[in-house]
Amino acid sequence: MAIKKILIANRGEIACRVIRTARKMGIATVAVYSDADANAMHVREADEAVHIGPAPSSQSYIVIDKILDAIRKTGADAVHPGYGFLSENPLFAEALEKEGVTFIGPPVNAIQAMGDKITSKKLAAEVGVSTVPGHMGLIADAEDAVRISASIGYPVMIKASAGGGGKGMRIAWNDAEAREGFQSSKNEAKSSFGDDRIFIEKFVTEPRHIEIQVLGDKHGTVLYLGERECSIQRRNQKVIEEAPSPFLDEATRRAMGEQAVALAKAVGYHSAGTVEFIVDGQRNFYFLEMNTRLQVEHPVTELVTGIDLVEQMIRVAAGEKLSFGQGDVKLDGWAIESRLYAEDPYRNFLPSIGRLTRYRPPAEGEQGDGTIVRNDTGVFEGGEISMYYDPMIAKLCTWAPDRTSAIDAMGVALDDFEVEGIGHNLPFLSAVMQHPRFRSGKITTAFIAEEFPDGFSGVAPDEDALRRLAAIAMVINQTLQERAAQISGTIGNHRRSVGRDWVVAFSGTELAGTIEPSGEASVARFTDASPLSVATPWLPGQTHARFTVDGEVMGVKVDLKGAAIRLRWRGVDVTARVRSRRVAELARLMPVKLPPDTSQMLLCPMPGVITSVAVKEGDTVEAGQTLASVEAMKMENVLKAERKAVVKRVAASAGQSLAVDELIMEFE
Repeated sequence: MAIKKILIANRGEIACRVIRTARKMGIATVAVYSDADANAMHVREADEAVHIGPAPSSQSYIVIDKILDAIRKTGADAVHPGYGFLSENPLFAEALEKEGVTFIGPPVNAIQAMGDKITSKKLAAEVGVSTVPGHMGLIADAEDAVRISASIGYPVMIKASAGGGGKGMRIAWNDAEAREGFQSSKNEAKSSFGDDRIFIEKFVTEPRHIEIQVLGDKHGTVLYLGERECSIQRRNQKVIEEAPSPFLDEATRRAMGEQAVALAKAVGYHSAGTVEFIVDGQRNFYFLEMNTRLQVEHPVTELVTGIDLVEQMIRVAAGEKLSFGQGDVKLDGWAIESRLYAEDPYRNFLPSIGRLTRYRPPAEGEQGDGTIVRNDTGVFEGGEISMYYDPMIAKLCTWAPDRTSAIDAMGVALDDFEVEGIGHNLPFLSAVMQHPRFRSGKITTAFIAEEFPDGFSGVAPDEDALRRLAAIAMVINQTLQERAAQISGTIGNHRRSVGRDWVVAFSGTELAGTIEPSGEASVARFTDASPLSVATPWLPGQTHARFTVDGEVMGVKVDLKGAAIRLRWRGVDVTARVRSRRVAELARLMPVKLPPDTSQMLLCPMPGVITSVAVKEGDTVEAGQTLASVEAMKMENVLKAERKAVVKRVAASAGQSLAVDELIMEFE
């Protein structure tokens, strides 16, 4: 059976990913799109596109009848569901089967058995897979959740049965958190998946999240393609993944792989799927869930195995046998994936929406040093990041022969990645790449909470980095000054002279120095420090350039803001003001402008919809009390009081859409 036309029942980067492989295989593609995605990249790249409804996914991407109508209109003979949306919905797979359309995914019974996390845990236990203690039955209400949690023993994980991608998940350490977490998880699960069933399991302390990629055909062959380490998570949402894991030995890898294969075979699995495990410090592993679909992080497996998983899914769906066996699967080198999200790390990673005024990823493919860069994305410069969907912008991947080289390559690629117009987590990703604990491989799922307990406020440069950035700022300033002198020309016998003595002021720090040309480079000298040689091709107007400082190549983002120079590198974000010594002396006398006082206000921390307001005017609230909830990008965020106060005015109501920093309520 040959597949001729694939409809992708998804959007964004995964739709573009499927289109890329289908084109390579000579298969036509059909995109579907909502009102918000009319100009999206996946619509532009597909051979055909069909409009399926309003922006909310509940009215477009997860409406089965609308997908079926698009199939009929275009004559598509197969559907790839991507991940999320309808990818693990057995009703969708059944509807396609009745329509005579090939589902590029597992059989319906496997989706039903493994897609439901309660059923999957029971089945896993039956076939001898190690499982985490927990309550697999349905939970009646919040009080029932509290009783069950207490019987299992805190801490517990409250999870959506039909969930994935970190949606509908909460950790509870006591009765109060179990009560509140149960309701929040139900709300998120219903909003994201249309299924609000919840289950509870023991939360394993000091855990690693490691998953096994499986691949099977319709002829009884099931293989495992190694593992992925997914321990760097925030709010149960994966942020950085890698393959292989720096923690597993070959014996543990084989044991986990064999259990994953046994589980897949128990349900007659075919296509690509992932069996997720939690692994403790002694390499004991426990089954978490099976995702009966392609995973977001599949590129790292592709990079270390050389296997195109989307291609294999298509071939398996067409009835082909796998052309390789378990012995042919080799793990070559190391791959890292960084998920670039439209989340502002300086505002506690709250979602950010708006227009991408600049989107310039690093060059893909083989680099000059033997590493590889890959960037899976569904956005483009000038496009919009919508509040209706997942905040992912791109998945940046690097490959190298070893882990340290792959991390270093990722650091360079992140330095070269330009994103402007919205808040995003790129500086945080850069910070993680340079973190000693991450580089050592001694990580757990608590890494972000433990290493960034107060959130992320940028990377503070050490003295050496600050001097290097100061030297770069002086070189940029010198280039601008020389250019201005050339433009002004010569008046009589006078030509504007450019000084060599400068003071570089950062926030709270000043460095006095000189800059002198020296061949193709410039030499910066600071008091009590060795001179620094700086060479660069940077020209005015360029927003990114490579600066070679004493032999070290630094990819720096440059933003000229009036007389100030903003420099960003490796998670460091500083604004330099390069002044003559006299101007610097006078600048120290200038008063500091203070920000407005908003301490008596609750402001909306992100663009979103108010789902509930828990207090009214005149109420006295206590520290930690819930004030309101805001939903954005499929996540519900509970806003709580920071201290005891009296509500003076409530300015927003449930159902209202608010912009970032818009007033929700005031306090006396």
